[in-house]
Amino acid sequence: MSNSQNTDYLVIKALEDGVNVIGLTRGSDTRFHHSEKLDKGEVMIAQFTEHTSAIKIRGKASVQSAHGTIESD
Repeated sequence: MSNSQNTDYLVIKALEDGVNVIGLTRGSDTRFHHSEKLDKGEVMIAQFTEHTSAIKIRGKASVQSAHGTIESD
């Protein structure tokens, strides 16, 4: 992506061991393209890009974005 001002970031903090963060692709077929496993207290900064249209989180985590903070169950 050439214009970095148009990208959104998420801050994901694991609230338990084994939180999965999964990046999903853009296009006609949505597929997994990247995954990370976080342990309690670990923080990951994720970015939406021309290849990543969605991010799926499995496990208990706190997610911060420009729109606010939410906790997954």
